[in-house]
Amino acid sequence: MPLAVVGGRLLTGLADVTSDLTALERPGYWAVVAPFDAPAVCARFTTSRPARPWPGPPWQGPDPRSWTSSLDRAAYEAGVDAVRAAIAAGEVYQVNLTRRLSAPLPAAIAGRSVDVAALGAALAAGNPAPYAAVVRLPAEGVHVASASPERFLARDGDAVWSSPIKGTAAAADGFTVKDTAENIMIVDLVRNDLGRVCEFGSVQVPSLLATEQHPGLVHLVSTVSGRLRPGAGWAELFDATFPPGSVTGAPKLAALEHIARLEPVDRGVYCGAVGWVDGHTQRGELNVAIRTFWIEDDHLHLGTGGAVTWDSTPAGEWAETELKARRLLKVASHAGV
Repeated sequence: MPLAVVGGRLLTGLADVTSDLTALERPGYWAVVAPFDAPAVCARFTTSRPARPWPGPPWQGPDPRSWTSSLDRAAYEAGVDAVRAAIAAGEVYQVNLTRRLSAPLPAAIAGRSVDVAALGAALAAGNPAPYAAVVRLPAEGVHVASASPERFLARDGDAVWSSPIKGTAAAADGFTVKDTAENIMIVDLVRNDLGRVCEFGSVQVPSLLATEQHPGLVHLVSTVSGRLRPGAGWAELFDATFPPGSVTGAPKLAALEHIARLEPVDRGVYCGAVGWVDGHTQRGELNVAIRTFWIEDDHLHLGTGGAVTWDSTPAGEWAETELKARRLLKVASHAGV
């Protein structure tokens, strides 16, 4: 049956589904899945209650040896070199380069499950995350389990904020000048994005370069806030800010052109957004869909990537994609953490 586990709530009783983001202004409990390069799926549910532990059988993951990558190491490192050449030519300052990891979904054995909700439960135990989400909408082909550490957008009435992550290290003493630079670039981009839909003078940066510990790694996180202009809502917010700047680059439009040229497959839900909206109270929170699995074409998929700047090295960027994916792959394939 359709369900969503978002914001610590279990949503059931599917009422309707739409791609019209203006619908989020209407009363209802909404789960939102916005793929990076496809229309959003907004699902309204009739019932919202505190989430409970997954009552079904545990997750049956793919063979850990079966994972393949849309870009092998040589191709990914060549992509990093291509971005650095574009930076040298003055075309961009930063491009987020990603790759897709895929594995055949196995047949479930007795006492196990290949339900995405079971994967969500495995992630909650093995890789807990502040913006975790599970959305299962079989008729829409949506099967998503996210362990995202990153807030894309939050809203409370006319107050909105975003908390981009840029900068990743294995430990807090491992951050470099490059990590700081990439974060500040994206803070400027997010300030500009929110400024397109917020009251003049209301956009602020209440937190810059904060350190956050997550399973297996550490991030630099900043927060940008603002106050929506009268008449602006979720549709206008998305129009101004999507896709998230932290997973595109700067300038955003130029970065998107390089992404389309360098990445051989579309991103799907990866680097889009997943979350919830309470239309009764005009509150909501959407993650950046990183550390996110989805099921499509009988395969389990996971994206991984990082920001390429002038200070990047091909080997270093490849290593960062490996670091970001390592623990998640272990959880998904029962290889231990």
